[in-house]
Amino acid sequence: MLNKLWFSFFALAFIACLYQSLWLGHSSVFNDVVNALFSMAKTSVDIALGLIGVMCLWLGLFRIVEHAGLVQKLSLLLGPLFKRLMPDVPQGHPAHSAITMNLAANMLGLDNAATPLGIKAMQSLQTLNPTPNTASNAQILFLVLNTSSVTLLPVTIFMYRAQAGAASPTDVFLPILIATSCSTLVGLLAVAWFQKIRLLEPVVLAYFGGFTALMATLFTAIASVPAAELSRYSSLTANVILLSFIVGVISYAHWRKLHVYEVFIDGAKEGFNTAVNLIPYLVAMLVAIAALRASGVLTLFTDAIAFMLGHLGLPTDFVASLPTGLMKPFSGSGSRALMLESFTSYGADSLVARISATMQGSTETTFYVLAVYFGSVGIRFGRHAVICGLLADAAGIIAAVICGYWFFA
Repeated sequence: MLNKLWFSFFALAFIACLYQSLWLGHSSVFNDVVNALFSMAKTSVDIALGLIGVMCLWLGLFRIVEHAGLVQKLSLLLGPLFKRLMPDVPQGHPAHSAITMNLAANMLGLDNAATPLGIKAMQSLQTLNPTPNTASNAQILFLVLNTSSVTLLPVTIFMYRAQAGAASPTDVFLPILIATSCSTLVGLLAVAWFQKIRLLEPVVLAYFGGFTALMATLFTAIASVPAAELSRYSSLTANVILLSFIVGVISYAHWRKLHVYEVFIDGAKEGFNTAVNLIPYLVAMLVAIAALRASGVLTLFTDAIAFMLGHLGLPTDFVASLPTGLMKPFSGSGSRALMLESFTSYGADSLVARISATMQGSTETTFYVLAVYFGSVGIRFGRHAVICGLLADAAGIIAAVICGYWFFA
């Protein structure tokens, strides 16, 4: 999928250049595209190198999280819920542990740990699957929850916003939390409708009640804040939570007699290699997107959507952020590149850039997760997995736009 997308970006850009040169007489467009390629290649390297410090910080901290056993602790909190949502999985089956640990890792932003845990969970569920080439109900629910799981600490997005020069990199925290919550809720409701899952059981209602109370408290607090202060409030809330999380993790690990400094250093050493290894991927996607923009293709696409929305009397300021949301189901690196491109083109603190960041944090790469997780166990027929995943993605994108106007417009 990514190969075809990448090729199509350059093919469309070249066709657009030929059209503008031969039919419109704009021969300078070729020069514009080539200059954009070189400029964006340099920008890609600058972005990756600027991430080294913050990557060292968070990879070191997350190494402490793993060694302290906090991922397993969080997974214990989710276990009773998934026993009810996945009745086909026997109590005590290894799949429960792998599922809850995968979702816990996603919530904490531990992407490197989440993927192998997710594959392990899918393989465990496959042992219960009566039709090995067709996704079971439990596998579909797990996958949809994985692609739309609530992210409590979107630190990667904070890092990219800080690198782009955002005045307050964490001010998108509350919008992302609201958008990703909407995505998860819609994904769960869609699967429950298809699979006739009973959501009115006491344990399930208790989890939903707790989550609803948390979100209601959050909305009540937000509602009392003047519109002009919402961005600052979101940033303050995020910073308080982040600092509390950091101090809490270090304190807990120290209490567990871990050598927190040495563990942190071991994790931080990965920061440099991780940041440098991003360079080829950033260059590949950002130069392709630069070609689309310089050739006029991306502008034509956003202008067409803006035209339709304008005729419906809807706001159009956010339209330039839509490519990020539309790319996210297909490619995480592609949507990340589009988000970074919006930072460069519009400024990290612009409405477009903030909505792009919120979209990036609201959902996961649905088609990538489908390919990796189902491919790992040889599933060829996903049944309603795709439609439920895309409904969750759509909910996340819509919520991201609404939150963007609510907090930043």
